[in-house]
Amino acid sequence: MVQVLTDLDLVISKSYICSDGGWLMDVFHVRDQLGKKITDETLNLYIQQELCDTRRRGGVPKELQTCHKRKLRPCHISTEHTALEITGRDRPGLMSDISAALYELGCHITAAVAWTHNGRMACIIQVEDGLKGGPIMVQKRLALVQEKLESVVEGHHENGDKRSVLLAAPAADRTHTERRLHQMMYADKDYEPCQGCDGSCRHWNGCKKTHVTVETCKEKGYSLVNVRSRDRNKLLFDTVCALTDMQYVVFHAAVSLKGSMANQEYFIRRQDGCSLVSETESRKLAQCLVAAIERRVSHGVRLDICTENKMGLLWYLTRVFRENGLSITRTEIGTHGERASGCFYVTDASGNDANPRTVELVRQQIGGSVLVVNKCPNSSLSVSRSSGEMEERPRFSLGNLLWSQLERLTSSFGH
Repeated sequence: MVQVLTDLDLVISKSYICSDGGWLMDVFHVRDQLGKKITDETLNLYIQQELCDTRRRGGVPKELQTCHKRKLRPCHISTEHTALEITGRDRPGLMSDISAALYELGCHITAAVAWTHNGRMACIIQVEDGLKGGPIMVQKRLALVQEKLESVVEGHHENGDKRSVLLAAPAADRTHTERRLHQMMYADKDYEPCQGCDGSCRHWNGCKKTHVTVETCKEKGYSLVNVRSRDRNKLLFDTVCALTDMQYVVFHAAVSLKGSMANQEYFIRRQDGCSLVSETESRKLAQCLVAAIERRVSHGVRLDICTENKMGLLWYLTRVFRENGLSITRTEIGTHGERASGCFYVTDASGNDANPRTVELVRQQIGGSVLVVNKCPNSSLSVSRSSGEMEERPRFSLGNLLWSQLERLTSSFGH
């Protein structure tokens, strides 16, 4: 359900979740990206249909895109192209090397999404045959593409360092791209260095770091997970992805805001019905939630690009960044007919802020339409506050506010 709302670029400002005894009652307060109420009846109908039919995973229909007079970015891997999944150690120029290799092999990149976190990189690239169009069907050529990319990725790896280049299966057309990136980075164990705040800060309410606590609620048979972090785009989606992919079931939850900070509270069990039983399991869950929240936090200067769609475009763009000493920390680019658009977050080679003069030089070299956003804000969020909301609202606590009502609603159901 969160995925449906997120794919429509809706802002979830508040949420209450109750699921027990085979019944659910979930409430989402949503607005559009401008903070306005959703009044489009076509959109409202689509949301109702999607939330009532969890089997549908085909993305936003073209009719709805036309109604909104804009192109919503593709959220799912498509069978119309060949999908490549790559993970490994991050390094300056890696995306440039990957896109150059694909260009040399006659592959046209139609879409690419890449994340970096804790020195690791994960990307999903969709390509088509540069001459014939459509997916690459010849197995010998696919094997050549995979072999070439593996040599590029492992070129700067140390012995024993994990890396992977996979051709996504044809059935992967219903795979959600961003959720898949979370799964890839989790499998790559990018969470291991994550600690969040160690709890030693003296002013917990004033700390801007990510706080995750895991406690046992013995009387209810749940594990209680509290997450406090900076509010930002798609925060709820990322947190729920982590819990779901780690095989935890959310029975009750509440999401709210206090100033620029988001508070999330979850009552969970493992899929076998048990709460978390060990300190090691609780520590790993906390690390993974911190990682899920940090992965999308963008570092560096953002450049929004709209230009002509042509063979080798991503190679050209990444080469310009590389030649000017810029490193890509995150990217998302796609093609729509004769146009290509997307965004890049760049830093200098050391991970520091890029020199404004260098960014301006890059903008001039790229041409087309390039909008430079000087600094990526940490808010503008999928768990977000409206301009008229009080910042000093007391922190919502499911345990304090909803348990009596939820017990009344579920007392007739078996636990």
